Amino acid sequence: MSTHAKRERLLLADLLESAGPEAPTLCANWTTRDLAAHVVVRERRADAAGGLLLKSLEARLERVQAEFAAKPYDELIHLIRTGPPRMSPFALKQIDEASNTVEFFVHAEDVRRAQPDWSPRELDPVFADALWSRIERMARVLGRKSPVGVVLRRPDGQTAVAHRGTPVVTVTGSPGELTMFAFGRQAQADVELDGEKEAVERLLTASLGV
Repeated sequence: MSTHAKRERLLLADLLESAGPEAPTLCANWTTRDLAAHVVVRERRADAAGGLLLKSLEARLERVQAEFAAKPYDELIHLIRTGPPRMSPFALKQIDEASNTVEFFVHAEDVRRAQPDWSPRELDPVFADALWSRIERMARVLGRKSPVGVVLRRPDGQTAVAHRGTPVVTVTGSPGELTMFAFGRQAQADVELDGEKEAVERLLTASLGV
C-alpha cells in the first residue's frame, strides 16, 4: 500500500475504534459499525461490492454487508487496519492509491464530522495536491446531478468545472473541503459559495458524489 492510502486507512481505523460501534457518521443512517462493514465488504467481497454500482446486485450487497456488520466490531477494525487479502485488486499499490486515498479520507471525515466539536484537518501540501488532482479528474462525475453550474476553486485560483450550466455557483475552499463538498457532504464542508441565492440553495441540497 502506498503512502496516502495507507495513512488514511490507519487514521480511519483509529477513528472508528475510538468512536465505538454505535457512533453516528455522515453516511445517511449508518453508524460507525455500518461504515466499518461497508469498508471491509468493498475490498474483501467483490462478489457483493458490485452492488455499489449495479442495481441488480444491491440486495446481495445489503445482505452481505449486514452479515459483516454482525461480526465483532474489533474484528472489523482489524480487517480495515491490516488491509485487503493478497488476491484482492486493492492489494496492488497502484489500485490502492488510486481507489482508496479519497475513499478513506472522506470516510475518516464522515466519522470526525459527525461529532459536534469537529474542525477541519490541516493537510500537508503534498496530500492536498493529491486530493485536488483526483477532484480535477472526477469533477464532472461528482457534479453530474447538480441542478446548477458548479465550479470548484482552490484559494490559489486553480479551478475545475464540476457541472456546466447556468446559473453558476463557485465553490471555494481547500482541496480537503472541496472533496467533502463534491462527495455530497455540502453541509459539513468549510467552503465559500458565490452565486445567486436560489442557485446556492439548490446546490446545497443537490445529490452530489458517486
